[in-house]
Amino acid sequence: MTQTQDLTALSVNAIRFLAVDAVEKAKSGHPGMPLGMAPLAYLLFREVMRHNPLDPSWPDRDRFVLSAGHGSMLLYAVLHLTGYDLPLEELKNFRQWGSKTPGHPERGHTPGVEVTTGPLGQGISTAVGLALAERKLAAEFNRPGHTVVDHHTYVLASDGDLMEGVSGEAASLAGHWGLSKLIVFWDDNRISIDGPTDLAFTEDVLGRYRAYGWQTLRVEDANDLDALRHALRLARLDERPTLIAVRSHIGFGSPKQDSHKAHGEPLGAEAVEATRKALGWPYPPFAVPEEVYRHMDQR
Repeated sequence: MTQTQDLTALSVNAIRFLAVDAVEKAKSGHPGMPLGMAPLAYLLFREVMRHNPLDPSWPDRDRFVLSAGHGSMLLYAVLHLTGYDLPLEELKNFRQWGSKTPGHPERGHTPGVEVTTGPLGQGISTAVGLALAERKLAAEFNRPGHTVVDHHTYVLASDGDLMEGVSGEAASLAGHWGLSKLIVFWDDNRISIDGPTDLAFTEDVLGRYRAYGWQTLRVEDANDLDALRHALRLARLDERPTLIAVRSHIGFGSPKQDSHKAHGEPLGAEAVEATRKALGWPYPPFAVPEEVYRHMDQR
């Protein structure tokens, strides 16, 4: 393993454990998705997206929408590490009155949060509007040799988001309009708060999105950064919106992995300690190595 790979793995785990520790301290929250999807958050904010933590409202920034708003600590952790105005103390105050880290992301309240999300399906629908706005502004202001507007909208969506009618209706419009700069990642962990998704949901989601006019791709392992990079390259080359199904494990590395018990409650002290051992994270709660901060800083 190279030094860069070591730093990457260390940074991914830093995202995971900032989320786990914050949920544990708050005694409420959703640790499962941050554990499973931290590699994607790392990839987007560290390597892919054009954004400026010192100017979160830069007009031509790439947009990230956490449609699965219950996994808010994933977003807060990566915003903190990449240099947004979200100090560690705010992560320690997750879900507390007056903090910048509410249980679900709120636009205008937390630097770097693009959209208020939480009601399932809402984030995908709003992202369709953001992608349409990018197209309209590009048509209005871009001229040959002078590209003023050129950004992508990235979405992280859960199984629950894709069950909702509002997301399906908006996705149908996105396919009809060919919104090629809209890329949705589906956290395909097959677990809902009630248990396995196949208790109530067995449809062919990728087939449905192809019928909407989307490109659909699959990544078999959420920890495979090279596979995620390849899928992103394909998504950016296509003239259609893209849905990327990412097979993940809710609560990755914890004793509650692949269980609904990792979804909407803290792991518990014993499980947190076991997760630290399983993922090789020897640091105390909220501790982040300085080399991770240097590696992640996007200012």
